Amino acid sequence: MNPRILVLAVGVAIGYVLGARDGRPRYDAIKARLSRLWEDPRVAKARNDVQSYAREQAPIIRDRAEAAAKDVAAKTAATAKDVAAATAATAKDVAAKVTDVTADAREQAGKIVDDVREHASKIVGDSRVQATRIVGDLRASGESAVDTAVSAVGAVRDNAMDVSDDDDKPAAT
Repeated sequence: MNPRILVLAVGVAIGYVLGARDGRPRYDAIKARLSRLWEDPRVAKARNDVQSYAREQAPIIRDRAEAAAKDVAAKTAATAKDVAAATAATAKDVAAKVTDVTADAREQAGKIVDDVREHASKIVGDSRVQATRIVGDLRASGESAVDTAVSAVGAVRDNAMDVSDDDDKPAAT
């Protein structure tokens, strides 16, 4: 018997019993018919045939299931090994790229440091030259100012001495 038809028949029977007005007597009647059907010698023989067939096929089905499980396990293990190998290769590639990028960054940083050092040295040298020139100019201006101041002080002193000499002389009568 087709399992779909059996399921359909059971569903129709349940629907009929639950939907009928006289539910319990119909349920009892259907139950009695099903009990008679279940105990029918042809159904009992079919049940026995199915049970014996299941007992005969159980070891075969179990062996097939074990073989399928072993096959799936072997394929899973092989796939896991492949994934692990691919992951290791990717990790090595990433490590190599990181090493290359780090070396490039170190080289660029070295170039930048050298450029900054050269520029700073040039600025310091230029500043030193300018400071030396300014100090020289200040020194020359200072010496000139000192010479001028000394000359001016000498002239004032000479004038003061002249005036003082005039005061010391007796007045001419």
